[in-house]
Amino acid sequence: MLKLNYSGFKLECGTDEAGRGCLCGPVTAAAVILPDTFKNDILNDSKQLSEKKRELIRPIIEKEALAFGVAHVFPETIDDINILNASILAMHEAIKNMRVNPEFIIVDGNKFKPFNNVNHETIVKGDSKYLSIAAASVLAKTYRDDYMQRIHEEFPMYDWRKNKGYPTKTHREAIKKHGITNYHRKSFRLLPEQLKLEL
Repeated sequence: MLKLNYSGFKLECGTDEAGRGCLCGPVTAAAVILPDTFKNDILNDSKQLSEKKRELIRPIIEKEALAFGVAHVFPETIDDINILNASILAMHEAIKNMRVNPEFIIVDGNKFKPFNNVNHETIVKGDSKYLSIAAASVLAKTYRDDYMQRIHEEFPMYDWRKNKGYPTKTHREAIKKHGITNYHRKSFRLLPEQLKLEL
């Protein structure tokens, strides 16, 4: 059973990101403050939910949350500052995009940098322990999937509609055949060593 609150503060914000391990597209983060009356039987870590359930629950989160924010950080920044820093930056931007300032922040994972002197706690597997982090994981995942769906129209050969930019066999074969796009992260190993790509 996921818990509603960690800190005891009413305006506790959960934050999480999606797309960290992808070869292309943004890393996307969301931040969510839920009311203390929030209940939902379906909500869980987005990785445990089907695409259909994530799509079903997203409007419920958006409607019932006291505040939420979403932010993308794009490949040129990821290449510039590395994926860990880009993930933290995305979470900071998502928190900034909320219309309410949080009193406390709970973060999925074990790495974070202080945000505006607000106390925070990192929680490993937090998206399967706390509702606000699970809600943030669902928003981050669905907003990022929407973005990948849009750029799929531009470059259908990479099959981003299905793989969402993750390193699947189809995606890697398309990179080998067609090269890379401006949506790819050049600092990532886009192909295994035996399929060296000339950048």
